[in-house]
Amino acid sequence: MTEEYAETSAPDPLTKIRDVEEKQRILKDRVLLIGKTLVDEKEKTFKDIQDIKKILFTLKEEQDRIKEIIQNLVEQSSQAARKEELMMLQRQFDLFRKA
Repeated sequence: MTEEYAETSAPDPLTKIRDVEEKQRILKDRVLLIGKTLVDEKEKTFKDIQDIKKILFTLKEEQDRIKEIIQNLVEQSSQAARKEELMMLQRQFDLFRKA
């Protein structure tokens, strides 16, 4: 009975080696899983950054177009004001000429 207890309390070297190998295998699997997760996150982050760059580029183009439209509107409104002023001067000239 004491022999059985001695055998169960002190595992043989093969069992120790198997336990160590199993722990190494588990650690290896964990490291591989962590590495895969990191690579996946890097790829996702890179894709997100590329998408953000595309959106930013599009927004800049739209901003430039809006600036051009506003500039054209300002120019047209100033020309319209000049036309109105000329029409007013023309009416005044016509009034003086008739008088």
